Amino acid sequence: MEEPVDAQAAILASAVALLQERTFEDISYLDVAEAAGVSERTIYRRFPTRSHLLEALARWIEAERFPLSEFRTPEEFRRAVRDRFRAYGTAPGYAFVAARGAALSPTTEASSAPITVAILAMLDEAAPNLNRRDKQRIAAAARYFSSPIFWARMRAGFDMNADETFEAFDRAILQVLATAPEASWAA
Repeated sequence: MEEPVDAQAAILASAVALLQERTFEDISYLDVAEAAGVSERTIYRRFPTRSHLLEALARWIEAERFPLSEFRTPEEFRRAVRDRFRAYGTAPGYAFVAARGAALSPTTEASSAPITVAILAMLDEAAPNLNRRDKQRIAAAARYFSSPIFWARMRAGFDMNADETFEAFDRAILQVLATAPEASWAA
């Protein structure tokens, strides 16, 4: 008996493989269907619009191609982001797709992104006395400055390499963290 195929994983893996040859705009649902070995209807059922496909593809690329190293402290977070920016630089095509997908308004009711959960956990440990509102504000800023969107804007808009982008991130994140009251931080 044949193993059941995880159609969604096959679709996303096939779309990523096609991205090695073409841009997202040049990939049709029929192309993805043929590459994945599923019907075009299956793709439309899972991803009714190209925005749905792009959003899922961006999440998949980030998780599979650019996983963020675990971190528990702000210093470990900064190192993880530096490493991720360097990884983006080695595969900019994928990073730009991840940035485009992340910039879309959410098309699904997906739970919080893993990076948001990790940043909040880091803040719970590093700044246990920080109030909820400030924690959410800092987490949102940290997520943006560590995102493929920020990397893509620095790369395309200012022709910055990974290390230069990390320096911009580092200055920004240190300013954001400095906005928390001194008494918020763990000893």
